[in-house]
Amino acid sequence: MAAATRPFADLAERVLAGDRRAIGRAISVCENADPAAEPLIAELWPHAGRAMTVGVTGPPGVGKSTLAGALVGHLRSLGKSVGVIAIDPSSPFTRGALLGDRIRMSDHFLDPEVFIRSMGTRGHLGGVAEATFLAMLVLDAAGKDVLLVETVGVGQSEVEVRSLVDVVSLVLQPGSGDSIQAIKAGLMEIPDVICLNKRDHPAAASARRELHHALALGEEETRPVVVESAAVEGEGIVELWDALEDRRERLGPDGLRQRRRENLAQELVTIAAARSSARLRRLIGDELGGRLLDRLDAGEIDPVRAVAELQDAARDDT
Repeated sequence: MAAATRPFADLAERVLAGDRRAIGRAISVCENADPAAEPLIAELWPHAGRAMTVGVTGPPGVGKSTLAGALVGHLRSLGKSVGVIAIDPSSPFTRGALLGDRIRMSDHFLDPEVFIRSMGTRGHLGGVAEATFLAMLVLDAAGKDVLLVETVGVGQSEVEVRSLVDVVSLVLQPGSGDSIQAIKAGLMEIPDVICLNKRDHPAAASARRELHHALALGEEETRPVVVESAAVEGEGIVELWDALEDRRERLGPDGLRQRRRENLAQELVTIAAARSSARLRRLIGDELGGRLLDRLDAGEIDPVRAVAELQDAARDDT
């Protein structure tokens, strides 16, 4: 390996040894799209694929962070090490995460067997981007037993979390119309487990009925399991984890391998599309884009031809 990439080989060795500072640095390298991260990823990739990965998604304000924190506590009681990626809305000024590691799940921040990272969505609508995929790879290679990915919760785009994890928990709250909105947004198609949080809410009974009617329309084989919780009190967390483990185990080794293969295919397309989009935006903003727009304004070319020329330029730019 060339001397220029040697520091990243050393970093990879430290990540594989579970060094917290190395894990944080490796995630930052990936998050910043540093080209020198490529040899780092190449070193870590053969060591990934061992962790159980869980997505926690749902509308804003339903208690996802509290629930994720309670899950971390339960997992630690089982002796499992945990990696948490909390995807936050990005600041329009700094493009960083608005919510910090210390605010989320502060009870676990100093636990050496728990690594928590807040990541900005960087303008990606679903809150799931290349940086998240690579951060999961780093935590997996570092030996974490379970990875939790808590998404920003912005509607239909949350289906993207499906392509990152083994199992998904959709968190809903009684009394807010979340069940109906989830049905309209197509979110009922992605979870393995639906967690009705704040189960002591006065509207819990009506929320149960809504869920029952909504799920009755689906196939029994793929119908999500419904559990109820009161995350603030720590109630229902054991049942939630057991349901998530059961759904993963029901896939069997071949089913899990197939799901991960399908997820990887989808993620490769997502990452490739994002990179192509960034390249095209850069080209349309430079002199080439200005010339194309001038020719369009003058009627010298049509939009279809302009797109073709832009794509040709993008290919030459790689």
